[in-house]
Amino acid sequence: MNKRLFNPRAIAGGKWPVLTHLGRFSGATYRTPLDAYPVDGGYLFILVYGSRSDWVQNVLAAGGARLRVAGREVELTAPRLVGEDEAFQCLPADVARPPKLLRITEFLRMDLVAG
Repeated sequence: MNKRLFNPRAIAGGKWPVLTHLGRFSGATYRTPLDAYPVDGGYLFILVYGSRSDWVQNVLAAGGARLRVAGREVELTAPRLVGEDEAFQCLPADVARPPKLLRITEFLRMDLVAG
């Protein structure tokens, strides 16, 4: 439902950060709207659907992706899964933590490509 209904509307609306990544098998380009939180030297993504999500697996396989956020594109590299402790240490204090009820324990962190 997200892929067919929510994602196209969120991308068209332009309010959400959009991650552009390559399919690990198809090589197709995909655009996925996500919550992206700036952290020191990169971005952190809360994995609401877990690390087995297609977009996460695609980014890990490719070794990076592009993020359109606040009207600009940034190149991201070195994707890695991190746990709650590391994620919460790098998130700004004003960013709400996911409710414990959701049992989110994995996060994806990527670094900005120097340039």
